[in-house]
This record gives sequence, C-alpha cells and structure tokens, in this order.
Amino acid sequence: MGLRDYLGVAKRHWWLVTAWVLVALGAATVVTFNTTPVYAARVTFFFTAPMAAAAELYPASMFSTSRLATYAALLTSDEIAAPLAAMPEVGLSATELAERISSETIADTVLMEVTVEDPSRRRALFVTEKLSVLFKDAVENLERQQTASAIRVEVVDGPHLEPDPVEPQPLNNLALALMGGLIMGAGSAVLREIADSTVRSADALQTLTSVPVLARIPLDGRVPSQAGPFVSAHDSPRTEALRQVRTLLQSAAAEQSLKTLAVTSAVPGEGRSSTTCSLALLFAETGQRVLVVDAELRRPRLARFLGRETATGLSTVLSGSATVEQVIQPWGAGLWLLAGGQSPPNPSELLSSPRMTEVVDEVRRRFDVVIFDCPPLLPVTDGEVIAARADGTLLVVRYAGTSGAEVTGAVRALRGVNATLLGCVLNMVPLKGPDAFPRFEQYTATPKTRRGGRRRAPRLLEMAA
Repeated sequence: MGLRDYLGVAKRHWWLVTAWVLVALGAATVVTFNTTPVYAARVTFFFTAPMAAAAELYPASMFSTSRLATYAALLTSDEIAAPLAAMPEVGLSATELAERISSETIADTVLMEVTVEDPSRRRALFVTEKLSVLFKDAVENLERQQTASAIRVEVVDGPHLEPDPVEPQPLNNLALALMGGLIMGAGSAVLREIADSTVRSADALQTLTSVPVLARIPLDGRVPSQAGPFVSAHDSPRTEALRQVRTLLQSAAAEQSLKTLAVTSAVPGEGRSSTTCSLALLFAETGQRVLVVDAELRRPRLARFLGRETATGLSTVLSGSATVEQVIQPWGAGLWLLAGGQSPPNPSELLSSPRMTEVVDEVRRRFDVVIFDCPPLLPVTDGEVIAARADGTLLVVRYAGTSGAEVTGAVRALRGVNATLLGCVLNMVPLKGPDAFPRFEQYTATPKTRRGGRRRAPRLLEMAA
C-alpha cells in the first residue's frame, strides 16, 4: 500500500480514528484531573576547589567535575535524608524523602541543580531550604577530611518554588493522548481494511469476475429513506450511471442477439430489483417495447413496488392456470410487467420446466427487450436456471456489502450453467468519501434547475432489493 492508499483508508475509516482520538483525549483528561498536583522547589550549587596558582585551574576543574556524581549520590543518602526526615515539619520517612529529591548537573560546568518535588508547596520549599544548608556542610566536611584543600559549595540560585505544578502537565498529557489516539486509530483502520473482504472498487470487481464493470451506480441521496418505491431524478448521478449500462448493453446487442437479459446478484440486498426496473424504464425511453419479468417466485415483489396486481403472474402461467397475454400488465409508455404471482411450493421445478422455455420464447417474439429480475445465485438455484435461458446476464454487486468470495461463487455458478455473463455493476457507491462517485449534477442539470419552468423528465425507480 502506498501513501495514497493509506490516506484513502484514513478517510474511509475517519470515524474509527476520531473515536480513538476522543477516547485517548478523554482518558488523558480524566487522568489529569485525578492526578494530585506536585510542586517543585529548586536550588543550584556551585563547587570550587582552592588553587595555589593559575596552572592548577584545569586540574581543579576536572577534580570538581569528576566528583559531581558522588555529590549527587550524597543528596539521597542517610547523611542528608535522615536529618531532614527527623524534622517535625517534614513528616516523611528518610526513604520517602529520598525519592522526592533529584539532581542534574549542567554540562561542561561545576553547577548542580537540585529539585525537591512534593504535593505540598510549603514542604517542598522547606525541605529545599534545609537541604541546601545540610548538603553544603556535608560536602565541605567530607572533603576536608579527605584532602588538604577543602572543596567549597556555594548556593548561586534559590532556593525558590516553581509557581506552577510540575505534575500533571495538561498540555503534554493531551498532546501525548492525541498522538497515541492517532496511532491507535490509524492502526485499527489499517487492520479493519485488511480484514474487510468486501468489494470496494471497480478494479477489484473486474479482477474477481474477469468481465467488464459496466458502471459504478451511486446511491441517490435525494430519495426518501423509507420502505417502498423510490424515485431517482432524471438528472441524478444514479440515472446517468444506469444510462451508461444501457448504452453498453445496446452495443453488445448490436454485435450479438441480445433480447433477453437476466439481472441477478450473489446474495440478497444488493439492489438487484431497483437496477432491473430502472434499466427497463431507460430501455423504454428509447422507443422499444420492454417487458420486465419478476422471476423471483419465492419472494415476488415487483408488482407491489410498481403498484400493480400481485395475485397473478409468472407462477400462474407456469402452472397452466393462465396465458402470458392474460397476466401481462402495462406500466407506462412502452413498458409492461409480468409479475411473479403467488409463491409456488416448487419454484425451481417450475422455472426449469419446458413451459418456462415456451414462455421465454413467446415474450422474446412479442417484445424488443425482456429483462428478468432473478433471485440471488448463492442461496438458491433459481437464478442460474433463468440465466441459462437468457441471452446475457448482468451481475449486480453492492459496494462494501458483497464479499470477494461471494462474487467468485456467483461467477462460478453462472459458468456452471454456461450462462453468458456480459458484465457487472458496482451498486450503491457512496456520494462522499474516498470512493465517492463523480459528480454529474452540474453537467447533467436540466434547464429547469437553472431557469425553472420546464417540466421535469420521468424519474427512475430506486428500491431496496
């Protein structure tokens, strides 16, 4: 994955990154507010050794510098900590007091900065003041016993109390939390992307199916989000994408006999029925006689979506109770519907019967284009039966909803019955985000949207399938 891919992952899973950042910031805030403030008092010591001549300057300096580490250890020894702990104002043991004393030598100097940290301002300053006296006396006494020339310790800065607490540090805590949240969020997004096996791009879909992807059909954000029949405006991106599918299918029809088209999907819920009805409407707009057939006998619903009679339909014809002429229902100019009818107990057997072959031959003679809304391929075998009888098959795949394994299984099922897979469509592509569908609103806008007054062209149905 390159940088562009990682940015795409971050944009696609922005909510996950945001959630981690918010959790980290919230945790840092809670910790910051629940942490007892700690105050620091500081004092700086300067160490010198007497010199008999200028030539002794460098050796004396090196002597003092090399002994600074020893002086730092002396700060937390019983020589200093025990007398301090014995004072009634301190109220700490020698061990507890030693843990609150720290020192730092300033590079290339003979200066040492000593810090005393404590939740109490008063105690921190008190201990620092007493420590500066005890430490000076302890160093000079010890050095006087070891060398002829005494080491001198001078206080050059402090003791003084820092105005603000050294702990907690809200800005530092929040900054660290922000970095940690970003890292965890980015890692979670990458892991989620790796674990996500759904199809999200036309290139991936074409690789899985080895057939062209005819179009990426976007969601229509202007239709109401409720159950039942929906409509897509004539100038919507979804309609434009479906016109692209119609154009490519017409090109295929010019090269070979293509009067019957099966529209199917791998699993339910991929927008198969909406694609079927919308394509039928678009073919009818070109002046052709179009029949849309609800071949989903287990769950017939096109008649309900289109507001037509549901009692009779294809199942009635296949059982011999009616003829095709008796059950076909007109729907608009140039478009007819053959509903599914009542659900039979043996849909696979009816669709595989010789009577179904006769029905397909009859509607092929009577109409210019016949589009079958087929059941999904993986749950049942009904879709394979219809696809084998049609001149071509269109596979509908839902963006981020159909896995690669499901697509591969659907293609394998179609090839098993020697069905002609013309291509695929990637359905329900989002209008926003890294995989967003290109914007066509301005280019495809009708004069009405700019000046007003003209009648809007017919709209396409969009329904969940």
